Amino acid sequence: MGKKLPLGLQDFRKIIENDFKYIDKTEYIHRMVTNPGAYFLSRPRRFGKSITVAVLQELYSGSRELFKGLWIEDKWDWSRKHPVIRLSFTSIGFQSMGLTAALNQELNNQAKAFGLSLENEGNASKFKELITKLAGGNKVVVLIDEYDAPIINYLGKEIDKAYQNRELLKEFYTVLKDLDSSIELLFLTGVSKFSKVGIFSGLNNLTDLTMQSGYATMLGYTQRELEENFAEEIEMAAIHLQLSTGELLEQMRLWYNGYRFQANAGRVYNPVSCNLFFYEKEFKNFWFATGTPTFLVNLLKQEGIFDLHFPPINPSGFESFDLDRLKPIAILFQTGYLTIHEKDEDGLIQLDYPNKEVRDSMLEILIEAFVGVDAELSTSLIIRIRNAFRANDLELVIRILQGVFKELPYFLHEKYPEKFFHAAIHLLFSYLGIRIQSEVCISDGRIDSLVETDTKVYILEYKLDESAQVALDQIKHKKYYQAYWEKGKKVIGLGVNFSSETRNIEDWVAEELG
Repeated sequence: MGKKLPLGLQDFRKIIENDFKYIDKTEYIHRMVTNPGAYFLSRPRRFGKSITVAVLQELYSGSRELFKGLWIEDKWDWSRKHPVIRLSFTSIGFQSMGLTAALNQELNNQAKAFGLSLENEGNASKFKELITKLAGGNKVVVLIDEYDAPIINYLGKEIDKAYQNRELLKEFYTVLKDLDSSIELLFLTGVSKFSKVGIFSGLNNLTDLTMQSGYATMLGYTQRELEENFAEEIEMAAIHLQLSTGELLEQMRLWYNGYRFQANAGRVYNPVSCNLFFYEKEFKNFWFATGTPTFLVNLLKQEGIFDLHFPPINPSGFESFDLDRLKPIAILFQTGYLTIHEKDEDGLIQLDYPNKEVRDSMLEILIEAFVGVDAELSTSLIIRIRNAFRANDLELVIRILQGVFKELPYFLHEKYPEKFFHAAIHLLFSYLGIRIQSEVCISDGRIDSLVETDTKVYILEYKLDESAQVALDQIKHKKYYQAYWEKGKKVIGLGVNFSSETRNIEDWVAEELG
C-alpha cells in the first residue's frame, strides 16, 4: 500500500514524518528563493498556500531530513539557517479576541519561543522589535499566511470591522518596508489581492507571483502530477466505479480540473477535491462544500448579477480590488469561482467556471438566492425541465416554471420583477446543461435569452404586463432569427409575458421562424 492521503493536513513535517503523500513543489520554491526578496501569492482557499508556507519554514530551519528524495534536497545549501517568524492569520483568534489583542498575543508567543521578551508597545513596534532582535545573528525569514483573513472574514456582514482591520494591517505591514537589511525572505499568501492603495501602500517592494507564468502551477495538481502521484488511487477508483482508467481521468478532468492562473499556463486540479475524491471514490462537490460564499452571493444579488458569463475584460479588471469599491468579477476570480478560460488577440481575458464541481454548486446557490428554490429540491426540478425539453414539450416546460414562480415569496421579485423572472429562467436553464445566453447583442437589437440544444435554437423575448404575442412580434420584426439560420438548426421564437399582479407567467406563444 502506498502513502496515505493528506486529508485536511497543512503541516509539512507531519505529512512527511507520518508517511502522507506530498506532491513535490520544491522546484518552484527553489526558483523563488534563489533571489531572496519580498513575494506575494494569491490563490483560492484550500489550494495549498499553508503547506507552501510550512515547506518554507522547514527549509530555512535546516530540516534536511524532511526533504529526502525531493527535488530540492541536493540543490539547497543546508548550512543556510535563518530564524523564521510564521504568522497564520486564520489561527491567531482575531474573531474572538479582536485583531489587536490577537496580534499582541501572537507576537509575545513568538518572542517567547525564541527566548526573547518584547519591550515596545503597539503591534507594529513589537513586530519591528522582534525582527531586529532576531536578525542580530542572521537575517530573518518572515512568512505570513492568509494575510487578508481579518478583512475578508467581515465582508458583507460587519463591513466596519473590515475597514478597521484593514487600517490595522496596513500599519502592521508597513513596518516591513524599512527592514530589508534584516529580512532574508518575506512571503505573504492570501485569497484576495487588494489594490496597492488598499493595504500594501506602505509595502511597495512586493513581487507579485499571482499571475506569473513561472508560478502558475505552483499550487494545485497538474495532469502529470495527478497521474504520476496517484496511479494506485486512480486504478482503485476506476475499479470501484466500473470505469476504464481513461474514462475515470476524463471525469476527474471535467469535475475537478480547470483552474488557470495565467493565460498561457496549464490548468491545475483542486488538490482538496482530488484527495477527497480518491478517499470517497465518488464524484461530488467537495471544495465548494467547505465554505458557502454568503457575502459574495449577497453582493451579486445587490448588483443584480445572475449570469457569471462576463464579456472579455482587461486583466486589470480582475487582478485586484479595493475594499471601497468591491468588484464582483475580481472577487469571483480571486476566490476561485471563475478562472481564466482564454485570452483573445486583443489581450482581453475571458473568465469562466473552472469545472463542473464549481459550476453546478454555484448555480445551486444562485438558484436558491435568486429563485428561492432550495438547493436540495433544485436537482429534481431540473430533471423534470430537462425531460420536458428533450420531449420538445414546451407546454410542460412553461407549466413547471409557473409552478416554481407560484411558490416564490414576494420579496424576491418586488423590486425588479422582470429582471427577477429573467434571472430565474436563465439560472434554471443553465443548471440544465442547456446552453443559454442572456442579453445577446446582435446588429439591430438585443435578445433577452438564447437557448441552444442539439437540434434547435430558441429565441426568448420577455415582456412584463403586455402580451406574449408582442414579445414574439418583436423577435420577428427585428429578425433576430436570421443570425442563427447558418447553424442548420430549427429556430423557435418564444414570447413570454409576465404579470406583476400574479407574479407569474401570464401567457406564452411559440413559433418556428424562417
